[in-house]
Amino acid sequence: MALPLSSQNPVVEPQKVIISNKHGEKLVGLLHDTGSNEIVILCHGFRSTKENATMVNLANALGKEGTSSFRFDFSGNGESEGSFAYGNYWREADDLHAVMEHFRGASRAISAILGHSKGGDVVLLYASKYHDISTVFNISGRYDLKRGIEERIGKDFMEKIKQDGFIDVKNRTGSVIYRVTEESLMDRLNTDIHKACLVINKDCRVVTIHGSADEIIPLEDALEFAKIIPNHSLHIIEGANHSYTSHQTELASVVLKFMKATSQQD
Repeated sequence: MALPLSSQNPVVEPQKVIISNKHGEKLVGLLHDTGSNEIVILCHGFRSTKENATMVNLANALGKEGTSSFRFDFSGNGESEGSFAYGNYWREADDLHAVMEHFRGASRAISAILGHSKGGDVVLLYASKYHDISTVFNISGRYDLKRGIEERIGKDFMEKIKQDGFIDVKNRTGSVIYRVTEESLMDRLNTDIHKACLVINKDCRVVTIHGSADEIIPLEDALEFAKIIPNHSLHIIEGANHSYTSHQTELASVVLKFMKATSQQD
């Protein structure tokens, strides 16, 4: 995976690409095509889109190094078709597979998949299921999906959802942001990230990056990934929050550093 040494490449204007997933839903994405055959696929997090600052900044940083990238909306998010659901972890891994197959069909070489937050879990699940990728970036992914639920949907959520069949998550003004059904909650609770990580190929390099001041997913989750994934590198960005609000440049720098190290190993 050769990365150009020059950082003088101009930022390319992204092109809209539409890809159908296995359910026939159209996934909408933006291709930053530098002319390189190799491409990095970027995956957004929960209730986010391809326009998330981290996705955009990483695409631009890769582009300046001459590396093509593709950032897209998972089904039910952003411009893509489909219905939003609270779970959908494995379904999103299958969305990613549709994207991978599209670019492989166009004779592109996928040098890495990168996901932020929930997207970090999705790229790990992908690697555990498809075994066809050599480099995975897990940026601030959650190790235990049983955690972090109460903070979003309230205490006694199991009791409430058994009683009503759903929980509506509202904003401060009382408007419903999204609905959590019992089915979608169980989808999340039954998604075992630990088990998936154990079956990732040993020749697949996994890089976990996490902010020390992450207020959504604790740093200890990153340490758990480091314990169980065989071919693993961990980088902690001091002071960074979950969205890397003040650390976007450092995050991009760390990703590029690992990309270059990986290209030298190949």
